[in-house]
Amino acid sequence: MSSIRFQALKEASNRKLVEFQETGRKSVLFGANVFNDKAMKQYLTSDAFKGVQGAVQHGTKIDRKLADYIAMGMKEWALSKGVTHYTHWFQPLTGTTAEKHDAFFETSYDGSDPLEKFGGAQLVQQEPDASSFPHGGIRNTFEARGYTAWDPTSPAFIFGTTLCIPTIFISYTGEALDNKIPLLRALSAMDEAATEVCKYFDKNVKKVTATLGWEQEYFLIDRSLANSRPDLIMTGRTLLGHTSAKGQQLDDHYFGSIPTRALTYMRDLEQECMLLGIPVKTRHNEVAPNQFEFAPIFEETNLAVDHNCLLMDVMQKVAERHDLKVLLHEKPFKGVNGSGKHNNWSLATDTGVNLLSPSKTPMTNLQFLTFFINTIKAVNDYEALLRGSIATASNDHRLGANEAPPAIISVFIGEQLTKVLAELEGVSTGKLSPEEKTDLKLNVVGKIPDVLLDNTDRNRTSPFAFTGNKFEFRAVGSSANCSNAMTTLNTIVAKQLKDFKIAVDDLIESKDMKKDDAIFNVLREYIKQSKKILFEGDGYSEAWQNEAAKRGLSNFKTTPEALKARASKQAIDLFAEMGIMNQIEVEARYEIELEEYTKKIQIEGRVLGDISKNHVIPTAIKYQNTLIENVKGLKDIFGSEFESIAKEQIILIKEISGHIEGINSKVEQMTEERKKANNLTDAHAMAEAYCNNVKPYFEIIRNHCDKLELLVDNELWTLTKYRELLLTK
Repeated sequence: MSSIRFQALKEASNRKLVEFQETGRKSVLFGANVFNDKAMKQYLTSDAFKGVQGAVQHGTKIDRKLADYIAMGMKEWALSKGVTHYTHWFQPLTGTTAEKHDAFFETSYDGSDPLEKFGGAQLVQQEPDASSFPHGGIRNTFEARGYTAWDPTSPAFIFGTTLCIPTIFISYTGEALDNKIPLLRALSAMDEAATEVCKYFDKNVKKVTATLGWEQEYFLIDRSLANSRPDLIMTGRTLLGHTSAKGQQLDDHYFGSIPTRALTYMRDLEQECMLLGIPVKTRHNEVAPNQFEFAPIFEETNLAVDHNCLLMDVMQKVAERHDLKVLLHEKPFKGVNGSGKHNNWSLATDTGVNLLSPSKTPMTNLQFLTFFINTIKAVNDYEALLRGSIATASNDHRLGANEAPPAIISVFIGEQLTKVLAELEGVSTGKLSPEEKTDLKLNVVGKIPDVLLDNTDRNRTSPFAFTGNKFEFRAVGSSANCSNAMTTLNTIVAKQLKDFKIAVDDLIESKDMKKDDAIFNVLREYIKQSKKILFEGDGYSEAWQNEAAKRGLSNFKTTPEALKARASKQAIDLFAEMGIMNQIEVEARYEIELEEYTKKIQIEGRVLGDISKNHVIPTAIKYQNTLIENVKGLKDIFGSEFESIAKEQIILIKEISGHIEGINSKVEQMTEERKKANNLTDAHAMAEAYCNNVKPYFEIIRNHCDKLELLVDNELWTLTKYRELLLTK
């Protein structure tokens, strides 16, 4: 078996750089394979184009006749680019995307008159079988049908020779079976609530859009080396492997010169992104060896989520061309940093204003403070739910690991803005005097832009940090679909803005306050109520763990714990009130996420048992037999003196035996615990059993295996080592 490892190393060492040449400027390539406004103007009638624009901008319905015209134009555009198939591209509750390709090609009933056909019916709705997708008890066995329906707000695109049409996915009974529907509802709720609040400051605002800029971290490993590791292939991470003597401790990889092979891959990937309209802008080395990052320009959230889902797929396909493997797992290697996907979130008006960016006038800065403080209040009230939105088996390895934010949700705003909030907290109750209002506007609100110029400390230990003109949700995992986090964040902020509007209007009407006085009064109370969520210090420290507990903040360190908030009464009431999900949809997602957690730990346990017993132990015994033969030879030569001469070999033989016994016994115990867990019928009980009774064996078994890796002859060891995986460029 060691020959597999060495063959992989030989292949990796002899790789020739894949030739790649850009075919044009990014500005020219951008969106060439997207059915965007430019393409629609060329291939659609004016009525059809207006129909799509109305659906995108105002949510107006497209009738079937108009859909036929749109489909006709979309088909002609696709055929002009060599497309042969089309698919409804959707996001089932698997965390990935799904597609079923159908050819444009059709014949008449007798097989004659072949032609390319695609009409409004095929564009607007399809009926993929929903029986094998997660549903959390939403449907019965006899209700296996699911429906995909076109989402015109996310433009169709071509990948390869397939026209991909972004769609929603619903059950036979009408409930959402995907990640897109709740997100679209949350964005609509945000638009409605934020627009109403904006009218306090600018009557011309007609629409508010939530924006998102994700930062995608990932590892790049030679494909042969990755394929030589069964754990990497089946679980996305290494379940065992001793840390390399050289890792990231010299800080020589971060922002360093990008390795040639990785850079060629990035250039190829960037060109694919340009064609697909994914506005990637930044690329760089991350902290760990062979770890990198891509980041785009901000986009409307629904489109940004679609683009990130598409990117994760395209990354793997482009990597194949370069004989590379992309690892998106949050913690593929022990001892070096894992990967996250920071979600940079803000709000923009149709008048061109970033609502989380201060400006030159006190009025626009009061608007900034309104949205800034309401966001903090929303996170304060729903911190447990926000933590639950990023809970996965893989992200558990990363959160709180001194490389990523802790599992405790807190908000960092910086010292200067903390002082601003302290000033606002002292605002008089009721109507403000002219002098106080003038002082506030000139010396507090008016100086916020100057304050932010000095707000350079970003506090990398904060899970939710204000970074100048946006909030950065840093706890999202690298393999995650951003929609869970974005649905939750936009819902809680929309709910908070809705409550804020009610409170301000009540003061204006019942207390006869002026608008500004009412706003200041409500914001003052929100600042007082949200103090527990604000934290400026070291999120990794034990002192913060203790302080957070005193403040009453949740500290869910495992997914089964964190997911409880996803199906709490608070969550069910929130999503129902805001029209995001009904109780059935909320509870279904809770069940699905519990099942996913259980299955991932179950798979990891099986793979670890297989590798440790079928790779590690046989290799250790083989080396042990060599040592035994050596000791026998020494005894034959030296007689009674052999024990002192072979002392070290005997100690080594005993040490290997101890680790073999440790692996065998712990794998057997782990297997028994897995069997007990499998007999449980409650999804949460099963997830907790896997978390608390099965998973703890992983580290014990790994420790024995990693010790053997250091003891056994390198020539015999079958599994590609960390130094080879991480330092082979």
